[in-house]
Amino acid sequence: MCAIEYYTYEEYCQWEGNWELIKGVPLALPSHTILHQSLVANILFEINKSVINGKECLCIAGVDWKIWSDTVLRPDISLVCNETNEAYMTKVPEIVVEVISKSTARRDETHKFKIYEEEKVKYYVLVYPNDLKVKVYRLDGKEYTKEGDFSLETYDFEDTTCKASVNFGNVFERFR
Repeated sequence: MCAIEYYTYEEYCQWEGNWELIKGVPLALPSHTILHQSLVANILFEINKSVINGKECLCIAGVDWKIWSDTVLRPDISLVCNETNEAYMTKVPEIVVEVISKSTARRDETHKFKIYEEEKVKYYVLVYPNDLKVKVYRLDGKEYTKEGDFSLETYDFEDTTCKASVNFGNVFERFR
C-alpha cells in the first residue's frame, strides 16, 4: 500500500464513521448487509455457547484491535482471552472471523491475512456469505495452513484457551 498521507491511532480516534487503519493508510468499512450481520450473530452465538464456562474468554464483534501505532483492525468477530482494556483489544485474539464482502475481499484475504499471521492469531476464519461456506486457517508455527472448507460440519478450535467450536450447519441453516 502506498499513501500520500500517513495516519496514526491518535488521528484515527478522531474520525467519524467506520474505518480501519493499515500501516498508516485509512480504509473505509462498508455498510453491512442483513446477511452479513445475521452470519456474525450466528457465529457469535455458536462460539459463545461453546465457551460459556471459560470466564477468561470473550467473544466479541466489531471491536477495534490496536496492533501498532499505525494499524487498527476491526474484525467482525474475535475470541480474545484475559483482555483488560475496555476501549480496544490489546491482546492477540485466539480466533478472528471475517465475513467477506465484495469491497473487502482482497483486504481480508491478503493484507489482513498476513497481519493476523504475523501477529500469531491462532485461527483465521473467512466466511463467504454468497457461497454459504467457510475457510478455516490454523497457525502452524509461523504460517497459516488451511484446515478445510466447511458448510454443514462442526469445527472444533482445539488450540484455544476455552475450547471453542462452531456448528456451521446451524450458522447457515436459515439461508439454505
